[in-house]
Amino acid sequence: MLTGSLRFRLVRRLRLAGSAASYTSGVRPVAVGCLGRPGYRGRVDKRQAIGSWLSGPQAAAEDLLGADFGYRGERLGLPREGPGSVAPTGRRIGAVFIDWMLCLLIGYGLLSGDGMSSAGNWALLVFGVMSLLLVGTLGFTPGKRLLGLRVVSVQGGRLTFPRAALRTALLLLFIPAVVWDRDARGLHDRLAHAVQVRM
Repeated sequence: MLTGSLRFRLVRRLRLAGSAASYTSGVRPVAVGCLGRPGYRGRVDKRQAIGSWLSGPQAAAEDLLGADFGYRGERLGLPREGPGSVAPTGRRIGAVFIDWMLCLLIGYGLLSGDGMSSAGNWALLVFGVMSLLLVGTLGFTPGKRLLGLRVVSVQGGRLTFPRAALRTALLLLFIPAVVWDRDARGLHDRLAHAVQVRM
């Protein structure tokens, strides 16, 4: 067991040695834990540290802890890639953007008489009605259809109308849509037992 002052001096020497080594080799020692503990990894390349930061906590946990989270949708029995797999986040955001622009166009052009001040309110109403009717019957909105996405039940098949109503109500609140689980499903999808998949 190291005493406080001895431990401080040892860590200080390691830091000084690490800064000298980084000038010559570009590699700097990073102590994740104390010496003699399992968390200490020795020297870590800067590119490796940046890569783990960019790839996110799941990849870092898989690398450091050896945890296996599987792919998105594995727990739901969905394929890894191709039709029926979990929809990518970028496409889902793009689909919502297309739907919102379409609803703004309808709200501004057809429903609001006094200009842009009330167009946003009308667009929210049109967005809710469109999402409820189209997801409840067809399984997709115009934006989802353009980007090749579909909303289905977790058990498979079409989403029932009451579940589509719950999903739409939570989607209009916005916050449940940005709280995601491990399978990249929003809270609105999770509570409605739905998942967005590729067509």
